[in-house]
Parts: sequence; C-alpha cells; structure tokens
Amino acid sequence: MCGPPGILAGPCQVGVLSRAGDGDGRQGGARARLIARCEALPGAEAAHPFGEGTLVYKVGGKIFALISMGGPARVNLKVDPELARSLVRDYPGITPGYHMNKQHWVTVHLDSPLPADMVESMVEDSYDLVVSGLSPKVRAGLARAARGPTRGGGDRPPSARP
Repeated sequence: MCGPPGILAGPCQVGVLSRAGDGDGRQGGARARLIARCEALPGAEAAHPFGEGTLVYKVGGKIFALISMGGPARVNLKVDPELARSLVRDYPGITPGYHMNKQHWVTVHLDSPLPADMVESMVEDSYDLVVSGLSPKVRAGLARAARGPTRGGGDRPPSARP
C-alpha cells in the first residue's frame, strides 16, 4: 500500500505530480488532470463563486474541491478529520485547508513530490465523502447518472413500463 488507508492501494511511485507548466511556470498540467478528474465524476458541477481565481466543484450543491487557477497550483479537498491529521503530518505538500475548516479540509500543493495518482485518489475520496452526506434521493439520482440512460429510456425498470 502506498499512502494512508483509503487514499491509495497497491504499488505506486513517488514523484512530482507534474513539472509541465502551463507556459507561465505554474503547474498547468497538474491542474488540467485535476480538472479532468473532477469533470468525470457523476453530477459534478463547476463554478466560480469566489471569482475567476478559484474553480469550485460541487456535487448535490456541496463543495468537494476548490482548485486555484492563478498563483501557486493547489487544491482544497474534503477529508475525514483523522485522515487530515495524518496527511498533514506525513506529507510536506499537504497542509491544513487554506481558508477552510482545517479539521475537515486539506490543501494539496500540486508542485510538491507526492505519490503518483495520490491527488486523483484524494479527489475521488473527497467526492465520495460529500456524496455520503447527501440525501438518499440525491444519491440515487447520482447512481442513475453514473450508469447512464437505461435501455428503452426513463428511470423505471422494463417490467414497470406500460
């Protein structure tokens, strides 16, 4: 296992997440991969409620990721409080959540050396943590969206259609 439980399972390599910049010396490649991962999650919606400098991803109206779009490349992610303490303790590139509740959020500095795929796994964990707190009705809608359209259309099983 690489990383704390719930973050990564299986072998991984330690390396810098990305050294490919976006032309201005920032970690644009890491940001692009992070944005693509957030976009791929069922029901994820992007917005800029705090201005163009921060890209916010929500699911069911609740924030699961905040990505800095200017300045240092970093992302705030929601985590279990116990896990937050161990991540901050064990990884210099992970700090208590910037402008967030430091018990429930961490800031990942994308230019720091972290195990490969760790940030993407943390995004998924943040999303799952937020989804687990949504109502059963909203979670069911997300599950349907993840499966895609049903054969014959509609959300009802074939036996329930007229």
